[in-house]
Amino acid sequence: MSQIQRGLRFQQLHTAEAIFLMPNAWDVGSALMLASCGFPAIATTSAGVAFSLGFPDQEAAVSRETMLDRVGSIAAASPLPVSADLQSGYGASPEEVGETIAAAIRAGVVGANIEDYSGNPAQALFDREHAVARVRAARRAADASGVPFVLTARSDVYLTGASNVFAEAVERCNAYREAGADCLFVPGASDPKTIEALVREINAPLTVVMGLTGSPLTVPQLGSLGSPRF
Repeated sequence: MSQIQRGLRFQQLHTAEAIFLMPNAWDVGSALMLASCGFPAIATTSAGVAFSLGFPDQEAAVSRETMLDRVGSIAAASPLPVSADLQSGYGASPEEVGETIAAAIRAGVVGANIEDYSGNPAQALFDREHAVARVRAARRAADASGVPFVLTARSDVYLTGASNVFAEAVERCNAYREAGADCLFVPGASDPKTIEALVREINAPLTVVMGLTGSPLTVPQLGSLGSPRF
């Protein structure tokens, strides 16, 4: 498939009624192995890429160029749509985030997630208004490319211990949706009641990840909660 065809396929996977399970690859070998297992798409993992290089999972440890080189090699080798984990967008400003998205598309991916984690111990999350501007810049860059592109906005409210965590997650995610995100991602939410409530209150497809916190849920259990992508 061409990049445009892969982008269209990736968008379709988010609108189908069937459960969409997407594994994380960290290099070409793992991507090809996962593709051979029958998954419909591949995501990359910033932690996996960093750890495979002997570095911690931090933007300061793995440069944008290094990450995009690895992501690009996965996209070039994989027969499937690839979505990239781009940390916080490799820059605090909306302009830098837009540049990262544009570069990732040139590298061959058809989706990406950016997070609102600032890396600043004094203020772990970007101010909401600033975080929304970053998502909006990412959307503009994706649209300007002409490639069908699924933008996932990730909020780390549960991982950073924000106050009023559920309400903050919902408000941020819905604001990111209005700014142009196609899909929302709230890592750290792992119990069934919380996931079900997030699916109900967030006005877009929700990504759920297993393995970070809590007890893993099965694919049928997650599907029953209404989340289309995990």
